[in-house]
Amino acid sequence: MNDLKLLETYKSFLQNYSLDQLRYIPEQGVWSIGQMYNHLIVVAHEYLDSVEACALADGEQKQGKTEFGEYLFNIGGFPPIKIQLPPELNTPPVNTKMKEDIIRELDQLMKRMKKLKMKVVDINPHYKVEHGGFGWLNAQEWFDLVGMHFRHRLRQKYELEEAWARS
Repeated sequence: MNDLKLLETYKSFLQNYSLDQLRYIPEQGVWSIGQMYNHLIVVAHEYLDSVEACALADGEQKQGKTEFGEYLFNIGGFPPIKIQLPPELNTPPVNTKMKEDIIRELDQLMKRMKKLKMKVVDINPHYKVEHGGFGWLNAQEWFDLVGMHFRHRLRQKYELEEAWARS
């Protein structure tokens, strides 16, 4: 499934959630479905900002990925594990958005992705921007990271739906 189709699928999932379900936090330290969506959208824009930064780089970057970054791109996605960010990077996302707001933000993200998808192939693959955990990534890798992240969060989405069903 291509990345834009995946985002459309996430959008269609939204139709099935009530506002209570979107905001339901099953236990302390666990995000709601709405927070998960907010996180996905915010991080996707950060990744796309890095795509654009690669295009503006002033020279080739010889450094490569970290060991985990190499692993991630070799398998084509995140491993099926929960990744714990350091506390300073793990602030809970907003949990007050309406379904319509999330849909609008997904639409904006998809529009931005469509524009960048056409440009990313023309960006020098040696122009890179550093990711804190994965090392130096080029524009195509940053772009691919959006879909990888959305696919990775599908497991969390299903877990949150199951927690709602048990509540």
